[in-house]
Amino acid sequence: MKMEGAAICMGPDIDTDQIIAGRYLRTKDRRIWAEHVFEDLDLNLASRLAGTVIIAGKNFGCGSSREQAAVALKAAGVQGVIAPSFARIFFRNAINIGLPLAECVCPCVEGQIVRADLKHGFVEVNGKQYRIRPLSHRMIAILEAGGLVEFWRARQ
Repeated sequence: MKMEGAAICMGPDIDTDQIIAGRYLRTKDRRIWAEHVFEDLDLNLASRLAGTVIIAGKNFGCGSSREQAAVALKAAGVQGVIAPSFARIFFRNAINIGLPLAECVCPCVEGQIVRADLKHGFVEVNGKQYRIRPLSHRMIAILEAGGLVEFWRARQ
């Protein structure tokens, strides 16, 4: 399982309300969520997310346990998120919907190409590799299937 894209740099403690504000949760339309992701942090960020990898500070996805936060990131075209730590519920929600995550401390330069190989346990930034906390074989399989629902459908 790999992820690759231009880096989007974010700070620590990005909560699920910052990822997708509660005012957009009255709809189940993922396109609406994708259009408004991170709106309260940066009005123009959503339009720049397709094909990117977010590199954030500690505790990404804290706050409420809304699954829509991970779904909004994936719908916006984010290829994955790298952070030193994640809120546990956000972490599982992301894996379950097929959004790759890597727990790693690495530098971030906006727009720089970031590559991660989750099976082999590293992130590469500017030619330098950083070790990541390994994912279980089951989590890798879920990500490779495209999410938990797809994982179980393939087993039937």
